[in-house]
Amino acid sequence: MCISTIKNHLSRLTKLGLVATIFASPMSGAADKLVIESWRNDDAKIWNDVIIPAFNKQHPDINVVFSPTPPADYNSALQAKLQAGTAGDLITCRPFDTSLALYKKGNLEKLNELEGMNNFPAVAKTAWSTDEGDDVFCLPMASVIHGFIYNKEIFKDLGLSVPKTETEFFKVLENIKENSRYVPLVMGTADQWEAATMGFQNVGPNYWKGEDGRAALISGDAKLTDPEYVQVWEHMAKWGPFMGRGYQAQKYADSQNLFTLGRGAIYPAGSWDITTFNDQAEFEFGAFPPPTPDGQKTCYISDHTDIGIGLNAASSQKESARTFLNWMAGPEFAELYANSLPGFFPLANHKVSIKDPVAKEFLSWRNQCEQTIRNSYQILSRGTPNMENQLWNVSVQVLNGTMDPADAGKEVESGLKAWYPPHQ
Repeated sequence: MCISTIKNHLSRLTKLGLVATIFASPMSGAADKLVIESWRNDDAKIWNDVIIPAFNKQHPDINVVFSPTPPADYNSALQAKLQAGTAGDLITCRPFDTSLALYKKGNLEKLNELEGMNNFPAVAKTAWSTDEGDDVFCLPMASVIHGFIYNKEIFKDLGLSVPKTETEFFKVLENIKENSRYVPLVMGTADQWEAATMGFQNVGPNYWKGEDGRAALISGDAKLTDPEYVQVWEHMAKWGPFMGRGYQAQKYADSQNLFTLGRGAIYPAGSWDITTFNDQAEFEFGAFPPPTPDGQKTCYISDHTDIGIGLNAASSQKESARTFLNWMAGPEFAELYANSLPGFFPLANHKVSIKDPVAKEFLSWRNQCEQTIRNSYQILSRGTPNMENQLWNVSVQVLNGTMDPADAGKEVESGLKAWYPPHQ
């Protein structure tokens, strides 16, 4: 080959190299892409307009995409994506067993060494830790608090004060029933879950003494036939006369509509209802914690670990995902999330300024009362029959007046005894 031919080849290779470099440069500088799987499809605007832009101010090189699935489809859709290898990099985690199962299958990365985990107390990590507490697999995001939301205008018109004890609570309900056209207690039993979630798990912690009672149930030292559980259903059995005509056919959305239309006085609530009522109610509303049994000085609230976020073990963007998780563990995310979604309370140790007055009221109970979580969520609903589902069923029957409170305790205890050794 002559020298001129060699020079021509070198010249062509040099040009091709330059062209390749030119086309490769944008790819090498492209932002990493992180996809978040979530069931909170109603949060998309907040993530896209508030949370992700705030993160990108510090990390413009990481492109975050919020990709939600409707809540009812989330578990099955996520399982299918994980099996197919198409799931996002970050997985929004339900509390306890659902996410624990994903971790045991190898779908979620262990996060013990994630620096941001140091910002969370042990109780916040319980919902996303192994039973022994050795490994944590999701970053805690937020909890929800149970209590009662009330129409301040109705209370003012009737000269009512916020009840603090069980006796005061039923006196207020009786007053509303006798002296007004309003439904005293707005809740239905058609969807079942409200009976357990906003009934049993709402007022119950005051009777079984929060975490001590929950731990005793897990260890087998306490039974659901014990007085502290039967008394909860006895309390709930007195709700029926105050729940309005046809409450047995009333669904969750019906209850929300009834309250926001100003036709009901008190709504057994989760703090997640605040946003709905802010958007729809045209009256001022407030909140009060579950009434305590007469003579009891210590109050207990259900401050339930509700939502976390984990790292897909198959993600190809683990470094960027950890960067995002560490940012989520910081004070900026806590402040943004709490004020963008009133009623969802950060679990990190940061001091957060809550702007919404009703959310602030819910949060203030942490300083007044002992906190616990729903007692059916850790360990006790793994077998058949499922304790959570049993609580739905018996609580509905108690509210409907078709089951005696003592029989409710016997039925759930019998179900637990069928598969759970500490109760055998």
